[in-house]
Amino acid sequence: MSPEDLTGSVVAGYHLLERVGEGGTAVVYRAQHGDRGVCAVKVLRPKMRADRTAVQRFLREAAYGARVEHPGVVRTFEYGEALDGLQFLSLEWAEGELLAKFIRRTGPVSPALAASIIRQVADALSAAHAAGIIHRDLKPENIIYDPRTQRARLLDFGHARDAELRPEERLTRTGFFVGTLQYVAPEALSGALVGEAADIYSLATIAFLLLTGLLPYSAKSPRELFHQLLTKAPMTLSQARRELSFSSVLEEVVARGLHREPTRRQASVLAFANAFADAATQSPMPTRPNGLLGSLKGMFGGGP
Repeated sequence: MSPEDLTGSVVAGYHLLERVGEGGTAVVYRAQHGDRGVCAVKVLRPKMRADRTAVQRFLREAAYGARVEHPGVVRTFEYGEALDGLQFLSLEWAEGELLAKFIRRTGPVSPALAASIIRQVADALSAAHAAGIIHRDLKPENIIYDPRTQRARLLDFGHARDAELRPEERLTRTGFFVGTLQYVAPEALSGALVGEAADIYSLATIAFLLLTGLLPYSAKSPRELFHQLLTKAPMTLSQARRELSFSSVLEEVVARGLHREPTRRQASVLAFANAFADAATQSPMPTRPNGLLGSLKGMFGGGP
């Protein structure tokens, strides 16, 4: 058996049935547990187990997830180190697909559906904020979406931080930003500790993507995108998709959520979601763009 593939083995009572996903630090398995039934189990990669910071971050992710009890957050069952030395995290098995995959498959969605998804994610984020947790890496890859039920849920706190965390307890060096560049708030790029407004920015970016199939910045490289985030205003919805029609109110709500200055954004993720939902009722059902090619172009930041 490859050390990178634990399919068929048992970790802390979880029988790992199949490998279903992976990231830079952990591998995700669909697993069976005697009491909990089907679960998702994340196991830290072998090369990370000797990295004290990686282990701390992995366990901190698990602890943050366990602190947030909300229907819109995939439930954390348990976490720790198994008898064989593996660091693991077990989670509720959530039906659906990553929101990123859904958007790639369907392209832009109606303002009404976008508003429903944004509101659900905002509800989950609000619960995290109430628990003193800033997500910092909100993106479609961290949201599970079931098209059948139209239910969206938050499932990853890998880069989250405690709002009350003292600077000396940071696991990220000063000057290095945390998050995914396409969705990260501009104020995070210096590596400074960010607040709830950073999650509002990321949520507004997801709203932009849902409505247009594109991202609010068009860049050909990470360096160019980094520069644009610090110096350039984002595209408006209508600039991103000239064949789609959006109300001026909806344009303004999204633009405010994407404002470079954190204090100029909405007061909370729920305030953004509520304003977005109200504005969505004033936007007509957009015309479907020609094919999926245009949608796929924008997943990094390609132009209209």
